[in-house]
Amino acid sequence: MDDSAEAGAQALAPLLTAFDAAAEEGHFTRAAQRLGVPQSSLSRRIRTMEQLLGVALFQPIGRGVTLTPQGRDLYAHTRGLVRALDDAVRQVRADADPDSGLVRFGFPLTLGPVSIPSLLAQFHTRAPRIRLHLVQAHGEALAEQVREGRLDLAVMIPPPADLPTVDLGRQRIDLHVSRTHPLARRARVDLAELADEAFIANPPSYQLRTLLDSWCAAAGFTPRVVFEITEFETLRALVALGQGVALLPAAEVANPDLAVIPIDGERDREVGLVSGDHDSTLAVARLREFLIARRAAISG
Repeated sequence: MDDSAEAGAQALAPLLTAFDAAAEEGHFTRAAQRLGVPQSSLSRRIRTMEQLLGVALFQPIGRGVTLTPQGRDLYAHTRGLVRALDDAVRQVRADADPDSGLVRFGFPLTLGPVSIPSLLAQFHTRAPRIRLHLVQAHGEALAEQVREGRLDLAVMIPPPADLPTVDLGRQRIDLHVSRTHPLARRARVDLAELADEAFIANPPSYQLRTLLDSWCAAAGFTPRVVFEITEFETLRALVALGQGVALLPAAEVANPDLAVIPIDGERDREVGLVSGDHDSTLAVARLREFLIARRAAISG
């Protein structure tokens, strides 16, 4: 590479990084915070890039920004380059020191606040110089971040078919009712008995809702969902208040106002540790092996 080309590459890299962060965040302030630079520096880099290209890349929308048509075209071509550069830099730094590095780890909303935090605390004791960036979200959001390279590892229930997965076990799904519900003292319940019940459930995009709908359909009825909610603790609180019943995994912190009753048949789902197709660092491999060795603590 000649001197002029090398200088051009060195000048372009921070501009592309600023552009990529702003495009993803849709907000200059958040993008600057993510990169750890003043907003004025990020804005200056964006303006420099626009001047070099001779086109506007962003336009204001509300309190944030959105890409112009020219900006969307550029983002489509440069997004993979920035990700690849970031992965390469992380790989080199991590391989130079296997006891340090960053691992971006995701886990589902139905796990925590006990099992995953406890395991991560144990891992941190063993590898205190490895930094962990944690994301807790529902399944499809986690899968998308792994596919895009924004997460290195994720525990998913169930894991997607298109990503490398290590089986961690099964998570049982039970009926949850209030302590005052007529079924609260039952040892087991057949799903068909719930045909007249009001249900509290996740939105249709959640895998637990898909299971509820399909299991009830197989039992000969459509569940009457009176509350849809994404937050599991609020969902359990509504059940405890007698507002409906729910099919859920057991909470890691028991609610004394809830009765948990097994349902007849095989009512569980797969728990898997998912990784992306990109090269992993030694720090990522270390956390991966740590979690696999303690799979029983995750799936219960």
